[in-house]
Amino acid sequence: MFDCIVSLITPPMKGAVAVIRLSGEETLDIISKIFSREIKESHKVYYGYIIDKDNNEKVDEVMVSYFKGPKSFTGEDVVEISCHGSMIIVNQIIELCIRYGARIAERGEFSSRAFYNGRIDLVQAEAINSLINAETLQAKRLMLYSLTGKTSALILPIKEKLADILSLIEVNIDYPEYLDVEEMTNEKIINDVDPLIEEINYLIKSGERSKLINEGINVAIIGRPNVGKSSLLNALLKQDKAIVTNIPGTTRDVVEGKVNLDGIILNLLDTAGIRYSVDVVERIGIEKSRESLEKADLVLLVLEADKFTKEDQELLDVIKDKKHLVVYNKKEMLSEDKYVKGAIYISALNKDIKDLEKEIGKMFNMEEINNLEPSLCSSREIGLLNKVKENLLTAKKEALYNTSLDLVSISLKTSYDAIKEILGEEASVDLEKEIFSRFCLGK
Repeated sequence: MFDCIVSLITPPMKGAVAVIRLSGEETLDIISKIFSREIKESHKVYYGYIIDKDNNEKVDEVMVSYFKGPKSFTGEDVVEISCHGSMIIVNQIIELCIRYGARIAERGEFSSRAFYNGRIDLVQAEAINSLINAETLQAKRLMLYSLTGKTSALILPIKEKLADILSLIEVNIDYPEYLDVEEMTNEKIINDVDPLIEEINYLIKSGERSKLINEGINVAIIGRPNVGKSSLLNALLKQDKAIVTNIPGTTRDVVEGKVNLDGIILNLLDTAGIRYSVDVVERIGIEKSRESLEKADLVLLVLEADKFTKEDQELLDVIKDKKHLVVYNKKEMLSEDKYVKGAIYISALNKDIKDLEKEIGKMFNMEEINNLEPSLCSSREIGLLNKVKENLLTAKKEALYNTSLDLVSISLKTSYDAIKEILGEEASVDLEKEIFSRFCLGK
């Protein structure tokens, strides 16, 4: 059992009600020393007072909920104290808990205990944090799939099938004299692995789509100085966040903002105009622009509707291998009969950007993305799925070349371990700490 931890689990601010949680072996002992009533039955709410017995003082009128382990969030004895939402009261109660043996919980420590006690797997744990930080209804629904175990269920059949293959290989190698054991051959390995590769490919594809819902699309707005990049950022955000002037080089740094486009978050980066500059500060901004370009899922190259320069062509060459859209700004400067068919024309200054928003929606298949289904969608999970796939492909290749079963099994075992790592069954302690350190206090 772990020691007893305590933390405020509601926001640290004035409100009608605040909730303080304790979890650990000594939870009941500690609450018995500060609560006016005896707690006997689990999953019940008790009305009473928190009392500082040393000073013979009633601290607050509260409701106490008790959850006996293992039937609690953490798998341990848990008590939640609902008190009035004054931070003075909250701090006084927490100080009393610490006085009698509790300690302040670290970031994500309640969730990590739930993981270590087998109440949740690592996919569910990551979903808790993503659910808290969800910025759209779509992201929330996606994380609920993971939180309820539907996402983890997608890979359990793959894990079981790999375990069956590995077990049969082991039996064939160790007990070749057993005639009643099914023979494992390279041909059978290929037949067994092919559908698994197909399933992993599907999970990776759906995961990449869902990742856009969960994390948003990183969009870099680039172009020559003074073509209207900051005006476009302001138009997308529907607020004047970036300074707009007709002086080239006004934007010296990367200006960031977020916008919800049909349920998908666009993480917008308005970059400094990419050009040669002798100005030291502007050159730093230009270098940051190039870094943003590397991280972008989508690049919007802004050109002037009535002008195309050598610098524009150079930027086109830079982004040719990136997913990008070319946007012609200041369309009010050009008559419609001179529009290039299929090109995107906008007037950022006049907030006329509907054609661009539609094109972004088409490019990322927003309608398809919004047809939500359970999927592994964090960078960690997708990375491990790719590792599973790579090693399954290696195993298939080895089987095609009639490699000995014990060598083929090495690649299959690596795939199996990567599947277990997705669920947290093979995750290193350092990885677990890194994941839970991202959580907010009290969770």
